[in-house]
Amino acid sequence: MSDNSTRTLILASSSPRRKALLEQLGIRCEVRPVDIDESMREGETPRGYVERLALEKARAARTDDGAVVLGADTAVVVDDDILGKPRDFAHAREMLKRLADREHEVLTAVAVVAGAHEEVVTTTSRVVFGPLADETIEAYWATGEPADKAGAYAVQGIAGAFVRELHGSVTGVIGLPLYETVELLHRFGIHALSR
Repeated sequence: MSDNSTRTLILASSSPRRKALLEQLGIRCEVRPVDIDESMREGETPRGYVERLALEKARAARTDDGAVVLGADTAVVVDDDILGKPRDFAHAREMLKRLADREHEVLTAVAVVAGAHEEVVTTTSRVVFGPLADETIEAYWATGEPADKAGAYAVQGIAGAFVRELHGSVTGVIGLPLYETVELLHRFGIHALSR
């Protein structure tokens, strides 16, 4: 693996999944969650929304010493509506019923900043769910998995069994598209594996 000791990577996220995805590539990071307003702005597209939030997160954790900061945001989109995290079981059931037996999109934006240098990349993946019976949705909610997930599901968990097709980045659906992230970090002097 390459020596990344010359640059510090700060992950502006409390997501254990994003940290684990970076670490599996040998990229160590310092976790520094940030608190920003995640309200959607009037007229904002889903793509514009995730790109703005990823960049705002990275900027909020920016340091004066030129450390590389990574921010990311993921949105589950159906019929141009962003499905956030469920408030309760009724909200989760409503979202999962909307996703059942059809296609939706998952957009993930990754922003990297260091000093004045800023870059953002966005991936769009298409996910097709099979049908979901009411009892399946109830049993899934009871596992606790969907409670803090966008769209009320985690593709890397139990909900992987709901996915009939996935076109795009699997890790993007999880929350950090690795191919694009590695390319982006490489331009900022942070290398994965033997690159």
